[in-house]
Amino acid sequence: MNNFKKKISIIIPVYNEKTTIEKLLKKINQLDDIDKEIIVVNDGSTDGTKIILEKNKKNFSILINHKKNLGKGAAIKSAQKLIKGAVVLIQDADLEYDPRDYYKMLNLINKKNKVVYGSRVLGKNRYLTKNFSSLSRVFFNHILTIISNILNNQNLTDAHTCYKMFEKKVFLDIKLNEDDFSFCPEITTKIALKKIDIKEVAIRYNGRTYEEGKKINFIDGFKAILTLFKYRFFVKI
Repeated sequence: MNNFKKKISIIIPVYNEKTTIEKLLKKINQLDDIDKEIIVVNDGSTDGTKIILEKNKKNFSILINHKKNLGKGAAIKSAQKLIKGAVVLIQDADLEYDPRDYYKMLNLINKKNKVVYGSRVLGKNRYLTKNFSSLSRVFFNHILTIISNILNNQNLTDAHTCYKMFEKKVFLDIKLNEDDFSFCPEITTKIALKKIDIKEVAIRYNGRTYEEGKKINFIDGFKAILTLFKYRFFVKI
């Protein structure tokens, strides 16, 4: 049940997701008790995703087309200046995350909780389940979260989750620089530097393999560590 009555802006970066984007939009629109605007950013897709989006314009509010692939962070930056909702949520287009969990997050965000993260591992040892596609991903996600917590003086269980929800003012006050997956450590660090607490809630997660289209890789993990140090110690916000 949705107790949050204000508009939510959902930003969906999309890159070569022709097999999932229609299904995702359908899942989001089935949440008909949520007042929402859906901003889709087609980040230079070459697999036919753009054609599918053009045919489904009735299922979202705004479509932004990048001429070439710029990265998840770049897609979010393109959408940032267009949001109208009272809160903002980041949604991947790959069906790893379940839009039904919007309710949990919306029911937590308020004047006290200005930022809410959906944790894939909160509440029980879900690293041992089949939700994550490989043991190496479990290991790197855990290590990255530990490093993030130490540097940012936080106590998160899943710092690099996709599901990040922000009060509009908080989101707009953060100047984003990173164009790729480093968006995640950048924004988490900048929230910490602003002394804003992050509330976590357990969410569903069904990780996919690289064969199924997963794009983030080990290099992105090392970039994430560098990004954490960069914004914690070297770049002023």
